[in-house]
Amino acid sequence: MSIALSNVAPNGSKVQQNGTSQQQQKSQLPNPFELDDYHILNKVYLTHVNDDEKYDKDVLFNLVSSIISASSAQISGTNHTQISFKPDFPALKRISCQMITTRGKAECAHQTTMWILQHLRGFSWDAKALITLAAFSLEYGEFMLLYRIQPSDTLGNTLKQLNQVQFRKVPSDIADIVAFLLQVFQHIIQWATWSAMGYDLEEVHSLSDAMQEIPLVVYWIVATIVACSGNLVGVSEHILSDYIKRLSGVVMRLKDHLENSKVQIERIDDYNKRLKDSENIKGVVGFLRLLIQGNGSDQLPLIYKGNIQVKTGLDVFKQNYVLLFISGLDSIGDEILLLNSIYNRLQDNPQEVIKGFKKEDFKILWIPIVDTWDEVAKNQFRILKESMKWYVLEYFSELPGLGIIKNRLNYVDNKPIVSVISPQGEIMNENAMEIIFQWGFDAFPFRKIDGDDLFKKWAWFWNLMKKVDINIEDVKRDSYIFIYGGNDPKWIQDFTRAIGSIQKNQSIKNVDVNIDYYQLGKHNPAKIPYFWIGIDGRKQNKTCQDRVDCEIQEAVKSLLCLKQDPLGWVLLSKGYHVTLLGHGEPMYQTVADFEKWKDNVVEKESFDIAFKEYYNTKLKELSSSASCAVNSSDVLATITCPNPTCGRVMEVTSVNYKCCHRDDQNSCCI
Repeated sequence: MSIALSNVAPNGSKVQQNGTSQQQQKSQLPNPFELDDYHILNKVYLTHVNDDEKYDKDVLFNLVSSIISASSAQISGTNHTQISFKPDFPALKRISCQMITTRGKAECAHQTTMWILQHLRGFSWDAKALITLAAFSLEYGEFMLLYRIQPSDTLGNTLKQLNQVQFRKVPSDIADIVAFLLQVFQHIIQWATWSAMGYDLEEVHSLSDAMQEIPLVVYWIVATIVACSGNLVGVSEHILSDYIKRLSGVVMRLKDHLENSKVQIERIDDYNKRLKDSENIKGVVGFLRLLIQGNGSDQLPLIYKGNIQVKTGLDVFKQNYVLLFISGLDSIGDEILLLNSIYNRLQDNPQEVIKGFKKEDFKILWIPIVDTWDEVAKNQFRILKESMKWYVLEYFSELPGLGIIKNRLNYVDNKPIVSVISPQGEIMNENAMEIIFQWGFDAFPFRKIDGDDLFKKWAWFWNLMKKVDINIEDVKRDSYIFIYGGNDPKWIQDFTRAIGSIQKNQSIKNVDVNIDYYQLGKHNPAKIPYFWIGIDGRKQNKTCQDRVDCEIQEAVKSLLCLKQDPLGWVLLSKGYHVTLLGHGEPMYQTVADFEKWKDNVVEKESFDIAFKEYYNTKLKELSSSASCAVNSSDVLATITCPNPTCGRVMEVTSVNYKCCHRDDQNSCCI
């Protein structure tokens, strides 16, 4: 017994002819136009098992494109190469038959669409769409071929009459619709191609967003094809514009995600190219170009120093060491003050050579990193630029080399960094910010080893201090610390009162300077001898092992020399960085005269530099006013020979004098 195609349900079972049963079945089918995207997506995704079924995409796409564009010639077995491809004709014909036998309303189109998706559950998403389009092309291609048949073709005209081509009410816009479907398929192919290239979805997150739309796009492509098939053979009269409208909405979202994906992929490809180029960098200018100069017609970076644009651009840094200050726009006031003080030190005696590096060979460049350069950000940038004495990059777009900055220089979470780049374009220090904050200009030229050496130079001292006074445990990096002691109670009292007055001074509060002070042994005087014994224990009579060891020995000698000051001694430190060892009287006069030099704190942009300059002035005054004339008769006594048989006055053969007080300003100071 044969079964008519019109009586076959999508699952292949025979449908009962009873009208009530058909009506009940249809009432249970959902109308896709009454379903939101979430419900459709959920239903469609359940049909997708895996995508390991193979199909000949290129062959199938070329054939379908030729049919839809109506550009293929009449088929001739003798003039065309025979191509075998998957899926084969029976598989395509089965889907085609299912579509052309789908009658009725949108509910029926939905049922057939779900059947096709279930039938193609082992294929990829692009395969589902293309195979369905190929199955439709069997019927559509035959219709187009017969519609254009020549009168002289007897067999063709016979088939044309048999297919009743001339009587069919085919929508006039069906050609445009199927052409649109082919364009939509191209978007799916683009997504599939990029997805297969192995990009990290954390970096190309729009590909993941596009994936959310792909099942919906495929569903509405298949549903539209089902509706077109029914209208083409005359078993239905679907309003195709409703399908296109629903499909277009999803496609618009997909296109947006793909456009964003393209930008993200181009950024990754550009980064990979820059990363490869960074292996063969020739000079610091080449390195800077990798970071801030785009390709093609991208805007050129502008370099400013103050309000003056540097005409030579990045070439101004040629053959120089560059301190790259990289930051956002917020909360960088402390960093600017610090780098301004570094800049001032670089300009002071620029010919000076320190550790083999000439100061004038170093330049500072600020590279601001901003997510969105709106007018607020631009105005904030201009205000900050006014406070900087060094070079500034103006580039109101995302930096082309942002990936290099983040991955090679470890710029993360908008935390400011200072990278040191050599004239050869080599990274001497990814981030010197920490050692600059801790050690200031003494860390020049700001390599990691320079910070390590400074830490070694004073680590022993702080370890000793913590053993003597537990109150010194919590040393803050940005605080200025005075540690002092001595044998004169009045001097200690006067100095304590004077330094306390500075701590409370409004000028100090205005510039956000933190000052702490500790009197050695105040709470436990018995610890004082242990401190000086510890200092003395660091003294060596043998030759220094290296530069750091020599610097440690110089510091030990300076401290032991200060111990002999009859008034007292003072150590000034910023965090763990000891910046000054000084004698009692000039130290007291410096803190007592704070009102005379307080403005220099702002001008020098550093409390310790301003303090040290005034201290050296007072030290020089006190040293020059002290008389160094010595009458030998005042110090040389006549001594008789201790031998009882002699008793004569002994002859003075030599006198040796050594200054260990403040008359030599270099003897006890660092």
